[in-house]
Amino acid sequence: MKIVAKNKRGTYDYTIEERIVAGLVLSGPEVKSAKGGEISLKGSYVSIRGGEAYLVNAHIRKYTNSSTTGDYDPTRPRKLLVHKKQLDEIINAKHANVQAVPLAVGVERGLVKLEIGLGRGQKKYDKRNVIKARQTLRDMAREIKVKK
Repeated sequence: MKIVAKNKRGTYDYTIEERIVAGLVLSGPEVKSAKGGEISLKGSYVSIRGGEAYLVNAHIRKYTNSSTTGDYDPTRPRKLLVHKKQLDEIINAKHANVQAVPLAVGVERGLVKLEIGLGRGQKKYDKRNVIKARQTLRDMAREIKVKK
């Protein structure tokens, strides 16, 4: 899957335990805009309504060359296409205090897909530990490279 947009806060604020790939129901101009990278997942989340999953607050800019005129809501809820087992996983995760977080939007075989991560929120000290460990690994790699 070719990544078009990422939600960097998703992996920073949450410890991701499982990933699910879902399809997005979009209109024609929205597909063109999303494939062009005119999409932002900042502040978006996955919601369950009436037994169906929706992506809420994702901003898809209006396609500039679109011939349709009229009202366009860039942050409207968009339905997610998931299998029944995956939907059950998302619903069960909500009951177990695990959040469904949109992580990335990509294009796979011409179709726009959304990667959803199921994870728990991280505390501030957890985030600091992750950053510290990453910096330590980077320093060690740098030292090994210099010695060669």
